[in-house]
Amino acid sequence: MITRTTIKRYALLVAGLFFMGLGISLITKSYLGTSPISSIPYVLCLIFPVSIGAFAFLLGVFFLLLEILILGEDFPKIQILQIFVGLLLGASIDLSMHLLYFVEPVAYAGRIATLLAGCVALALGVYLEVSSKTFVYPADAIVKIIADKAGKKFGHTKIAFDTTLCCTAGVISYASFGTLEGLGEGTIISALLVGYIITAISTIFVYFNIGKNPDSAKS
Repeated sequence: MITRTTIKRYALLVAGLFFMGLGISLITKSYLGTSPISSIPYVLCLIFPVSIGAFAFLLGVFFLLLEILILGEDFPKIQILQIFVGLLLGASIDLSMHLLYFVEPVAYAGRIATLLAGCVALALGVYLEVSSKTFVYPADAIVKIIADKAGKKFGHTKIAFDTTLCCTAGVISYASFGTLEGLGEGTIISALLVGYIITAISTIFVYFNIGKNPDSAKS
């Protein structure tokens, strides 16, 4: 039976994925460098006639396969549904890029404003995604698995993971164009800032009693 709590959880997940896609698109449209998680999809979409959202989905499938490879029989079969999370995030990125076609900041101040708006949207999306306590994008899931297997802190593993993504995107970009496309100060700013914004959003939501865990919600 589908309960009110279940509906609320999945509504939070869908909303979270939309805001994540919106945030990634805004950061990308700042032309100061895309976010770490979208760095490889962005570079690949410059090389091949495939959208950034489609490549984000394919990257998610790749990480899901890594999860299965690492965990083996311990992989929870229900988590195969992460593939739909990747699909929704990819669709959200492409939809947002389409809706934001008019966002073309020229002045540096405008680019910074677009970047910061993207960081806020991305942070809100991640907060809602995690608050749903359902599924997460495979890239986030693989970080937790690696951290658990290596006995490392999630935060430290996340930094190393994002750095690896950016370096890989840089190698692909340099090999293809001789320059670093999609990587810049915006990439570094978003990587450092989003975590702090998530903490701020969490504090605000809890203070105003709108960040209640779905588990504690009364039906």
